[in-house]
Amino acid sequence: MKVSEILARNKKTLSIEVFPPKTSDSFEKVRVATESIAAIAPAYMSVTYGAGGTGSKFTLPIAENIEKKYNVPVIHHLTCVGSSVENIKERLDLMHNAGIENVLALRGDIPDGEKPADWHFKHASDLVSYIKDYGDFCIGGACYPEGHPEAASIDEDLDFLKLKVDMGCDFLTTQLFLDNAVFYRFYEKALAKGINVPITAGIMPITSIKQFGRIESLSGSAIPDTMRCCAEKYADDPVAMRRFGLDFATLQIADLYNHGFKFIHLHSMNSPEAAIEIGTSLSNYFGAELFSGKL
Repeated sequence: MKVSEILARNKKTLSIEVFPPKTSDSFEKVRVATESIAAIAPAYMSVTYGAGGTGSKFTLPIAENIEKKYNVPVIHHLTCVGSSVENIKERLDLMHNAGIENVLALRGDIPDGEKPADWHFKHASDLVSYIKDYGDFCIGGACYPEGHPEAASIDEDLDFLKLKVDMGCDFLTTQLFLDNAVFYRFYEKALAKGINVPITAGIMPITSIKQFGRIESLSGSAIPDTMRCCAEKYADDPVAMRRFGLDFATLQIADLYNHGFKFIHLHSMNSPEAAIEIGTSLSNYFGAELFSGKL
């Protein structure tokens, strides 16, 4: 099933992101974790492509296994950084032949010393356009509530986002954010730009202090002062820190639902337990079954 069809139902959804193994040695461990998440039947799942394409050869096997074994719709992430037309066509052919219907079109991080000007696909919008012409895929794109790190301003970033939508994006998924007020401002600005495709909010439970630096460096997401203070309080208590992170994410999602934003994409870090705990809490609060599988 295509994600655009799921979002068109306009019901509360909780979808989940997982990542593939980096090496063949860890493939079995990741397969088991992703199957455990698929077994609870979220609205859909996405499988990342790995930073700089790391582990990308395992994205399709993990995605195909989820789709065929559990009948959970899957989004296959795809980056175009440094790729030729032939590379991208080969990857799309493999995805199509495996029965994958959804793709998240990303540029990807530029390796040091590389020159995007020499590439066929210079921006994610170029990849979106190519996939649209290829046909058969529901296309998702990424967006940044706090602005892309390379953009001169949020307004400029939204202009590029509008181009990406015009090229064929059927839906958008945000980079993770920790302050809902930032998302609400971004959403209003996106609407003003004429961006009218569904936008799914990306949420990640922060369950350890170590995640702070990585989040700020990779996503550019600001850490709210209230969260930083509370997290530092539990820095030496991993159990309490985990509980705080899950509760914070649950309340963040509940606030989004209460403000009318129905589409949530949970960055699970391949943790079935975290996904189940958050999904169960939300289902109990809203009286809605967000996962159709057995919890």
